[in-house]
Amino acid sequence: MAIIHPTRTNLLILREKAGSVKNSISILKARRQALMREFLETAIPLLRSREEIRGLYGNAMTQLSLSKGHEGKEFIDSLSLVTEKTLSVEIREKSLWGLRYKDVSYTESPVKRPDERPCDYISITDHLNEAIQGFETIVEAMLEIANFESKIKRFAEEILKTTRRIRVLEERILPDLNKKIREIENYIAEREREAFYRLKIFKEKI
Repeated sequence: MAIIHPTRTNLLILREKAGSVKNSISILKARRQALMREFLETAIPLLRSREEIRGLYGNAMTQLSLSKGHEGKEFIDSLSLVTEKTLSVEIREKSLWGLRYKDVSYTESPVKRPDERPCDYISITDHLNEAIQGFETIVEAMLEIANFESKIKRFAEEILKTTRRIRVLEERILPDLNKKIREIENYIAEREREAFYRLKIFKEKI
């Protein structure tokens, strides 16, 4: 540890450092608050989406089972080959308070109207139409969940990292600076008292 000489110049330097540390703590706390607000706004839709997917999946599987009884498994398997399609997504980099994260979005919604699908929706049962609609909705919800989870993980890591930085500054660096400031202030005050006392004795002798 470097020895700091108890001079007024070093006292001013330490005070400036302490002020800079306090300012850094304020900035980090504001940043953490913004990140936590965004984290919560992202987490709530994620939890809601998970619950919705469970309900959608259960209903879609029920409708699919019913349609198998009407159209038959072979017909549905052949239909799945006809309706197979590629879904393109777009990944963009965004930033919040200097934190960069990936934002996932799809260029085309996987949910289609019955007349937009490459099959004759009139010739198939309502159960199969509803099953197809349900699974398309599930795909869309899963894309949103993938986006939510990516953001949440990134934000959670940064919130923890920022919290650790704040703790180090508040519990170690700032107290150490304040301790050194008090020591130099006490040293200078003691020197001034001694100088004043010596001057007083000198005047009395004169």
